[in-house]
Amino acid sequence: MTQYHSGVATSARDDGGQPPYLYPDYVGTRLRAPLKPLIVLPESLADDTGPVFGRGSVGERDNDLTRRHRGEPLGERIIVSGRVLDDNGRPVKGGLIEVWQANAAGRYAHDSDQHPAPLDPNFVGAGRCLTDDHGRYAFVTIKPGAYPWQNHNNAWRPAHIHFSLFGQGFGSHLVTQMYFPGDPLFDQDPIFQLVRDPAARQLMIASLSAATDRSASAGPRYRRRRASSTRAPIRSPGSASWSRARPRQTSSSTRSTTAASRSSAPARRRSSGSTFSAIPAMTWTTGPTTGSGKRCA
Repeated sequence: MTQYHSGVATSARDDGGQPPYLYPDYVGTRLRAPLKPLIVLPESLADDTGPVFGRGSVGERDNDLTRRHRGEPLGERIIVSGRVLDDNGRPVKGGLIEVWQANAAGRYAHDSDQHPAPLDPNFVGAGRCLTDDHGRYAFVTIKPGAYPWQNHNNAWRPAHIHFSLFGQGFGSHLVTQMYFPGDPLFDQDPIFQLVRDPAARQLMIASLSAATDRSASAGPRYRRRRASSTRAPIRSPGSASWSRARPRQTSSSTRSTTAASRSSAPARRRSSGSTFSAIPAMTWTTGPTTGSGKRCA
């Protein structure tokens, strides 16, 4: 397998790697950016110790976005998998991860999305799973399409997947976006440009690696470091910085490594649990995200 890794963010709290609350080019921030200093509330025991997500609340197929209906969804099938680690590099067991995205035509299955692209009756665009004892998770989905939005003239969002991850409590929550390499829309997208440091922006983009061994796991791999238990103000969308995916790497904030893989055939073979393997694929690998709670748009 050939892998192309991204660079390393200099600091989890570096100003260039975290977006400003107000970014005029992103019209939405003009209305929702706070006008007064933020108030950080003291944490309670519930913030640090809950929630506990039981297996009964997450279905067996909730992590496979391609098997929610009778038919197959349209688009390029990809696999996204990885690990969730805490601030000390230890795996987070039973962490809830949720993903949502547009379909291959760039449309969300939501009433508020009136983009005239077609809806796919076999794709709802949302999934969730719990991490296992080793902090691992896996999603099967399709590569999302770009879509227009009304921020400015001829505005289009690059292809992306939204992630929401809970650590050991509601005060430990990361929301971010994963992008794909080589997208020509990056330069026009103010949400992507919210991260002002060009090197940090590149760390949000998955890097490409090729997996040709049918016996090899084909999944994208995230090593995610959850938000620390210290509650932080919610930040703007698309704001996660990334650092290189290396074993035992330490950082002071949330991190994750991701890869997405493209199946070369429609048929899939599924192994036990939620690990998907034995699929020849192209894989994208991204480095760790940094930052606490963030909002996606």
